[in-house]
Amino acid sequence: MSLLLDGLAASSGITIAPARLLVGSDLSIKKQHTADENHEVARLHDSFALSRTELQALSQQAHHRLGQRAVTIIDTQIAILDDPTLQNKIIDRINSHHDTAEWAVKKIEDYYLNIFEHKNDNDYLYARATALRDVTKRILSHLLNVPLPDPALLDHRAIFVADNITPTDTAQFNKRYVAGIVTTNGGRTSHFTIMSKTLALPAVVGVKNATTLIHDGDMLIVDGIHGKVIVDPTNDEIEHYRLLAGKFAQEQQKWGALKDKQTVSADGRRFEVAANVGTFADIIDAQEDGAEGIGLLRTEFLYMNREELPDEEQQFTAYKRFVAAMNQQHVVARTLDIGGDKKLGMVKLPREANPYLGFRAIRIGLARPEILRPQLRALLRSSVYGRLAIMFPMIATIEEFKQARAILDEEKDKLEKEGYQVAKNIEVGMMLEIPAVAVMAEHFAKYVDFFSIGSNDLVQYMFAVDRGNQEVAYLYQELHPAVLRMVRRVIEAAHAEGKWVGMCGEMASNPIAVPLLMAMGLDEFSMNSSQILRIRSLINQLSTRKLQPLVHRAINAETAANVRKLVEEYVPEVKI
Repeated sequence: MSLLLDGLAASSGITIAPARLLVGSDLSIKKQHTADENHEVARLHDSFALSRTELQALSQQAHHRLGQRAVTIIDTQIAILDDPTLQNKIIDRINSHHDTAEWAVKKIEDYYLNIFEHKNDNDYLYARATALRDVTKRILSHLLNVPLPDPALLDHRAIFVADNITPTDTAQFNKRYVAGIVTTNGGRTSHFTIMSKTLALPAVVGVKNATTLIHDGDMLIVDGIHGKVIVDPTNDEIEHYRLLAGKFAQEQQKWGALKDKQTVSADGRRFEVAANVGTFADIIDAQEDGAEGIGLLRTEFLYMNREELPDEEQQFTAYKRFVAAMNQQHVVARTLDIGGDKKLGMVKLPREANPYLGFRAIRIGLARPEILRPQLRALLRSSVYGRLAIMFPMIATIEEFKQARAILDEEKDKLEKEGYQVAKNIEVGMMLEIPAVAVMAEHFAKYVDFFSIGSNDLVQYMFAVDRGNQEVAYLYQELHPAVLRMVRRVIEAAHAEGKWVGMCGEMASNPIAVPLLMAMGLDEFSMNSSQILRIRSLINQLSTRKLQPLVHRAINAETAANVRKLVEEYVPEVKI
């Protein structure tokens, strides 16, 4: 009898092959002290040198197998090794606490992860945490003399099953043999997901207990479209998924033809499908994947892994590059969004019992204008190089938005008096993440140029649920009628004032939600770029007028499950 496991669809496609477990080495460490600090420092230097040599070789492999995006990911790890700050902190720990090199590495890793490890939707923070974990694992393997697993040893076609797949694991993949990926951890935006997408490997992540429920040699179906893994499938299931794989391949060919066309529904309604980006490499992905703009530029990347805040010139140089690269397509930049799960070493934040409800995002910017003002100046200066919009995150009251907008206007006036050019048509909007704002949307709409619905936080706050807590994750229901009612209310309020509405959370790329959002009148869908062509294709096939009865039934349903069933019955196109 087959076993169905659910996860997150991280890289689209369907594959059928036996499992190959990629089990991590035992790098567990106990607290130990030394009487010979010089010897431990020498061991540390050797481990850094060996790790650097290995990573340089892997970078060469990645260049030939995966291209420049993969090289950039591995070169980030080399940069971490070459940054004297990391090594010096470990050495200081050895000398001051008399720790062994292994224990000092572990403690400093913990220190950095506490600063920038992510739990929700900050791709850049997640990337930094992933890179650091991969680097320290390699350092520890040399200190402990324990070899790391070698994916290159695979000599037959198989699906890798692991707790985690690191970027350097992926760089060693032989595409001739690796058929797909299943992991217990990870997210849609993790680095190995980006690299598996480059290799066109179906991937499903976040599959609970995958490494204990799946054994070497088990036949697997990996459905990277819907986020499902079938262990020991029946002959009927294998035949069904072979047909589905063929159909998906045909759809992919059609999607490619959409890159240079506008996204228009079957009844002529124009929509914009944009990308969420956090690094310049993401811009390249977005353009390759058919993005019609940038719906969310996460500016936190400029602040990570630094000892001090970036100055205005550093920020201007970066933002100018992003805006200019999009060739007059919309770029919506979010001002610094830290606090909650997002920490910065150079910005001291108070300890809070409930950080997600505390001092974060625009609240920090308004309280500490020395952080907000240079960023706004840099963004304003970059506006003349393309089509820039600016939005403030985590706005809770009209007073907050007015205060933030006033600071922006002040800096614009100063820049113009100083002789700088600033675009005349910069739209200024806000993230809509707090239910209270949605309830008051008709009032906020008088002051903003646009709303960008951050569905991840909006749903989380609506249901009082921490999405990172597996015990209550079932309560995170973006298809719930309450969410649909709130989203419709926001769209109607904005349109009544002639303003546009976008959405930049996971809901925007959910094929079940898209027909409902289209019919409600959402203007812009922004998402991870790998989902763009699929969503554009879906929109092109559907008529907003014909979807109106579906919206009426969905918002009057009782449960999220009812909504899903309604959409799947009414819109069969969502099943691919």
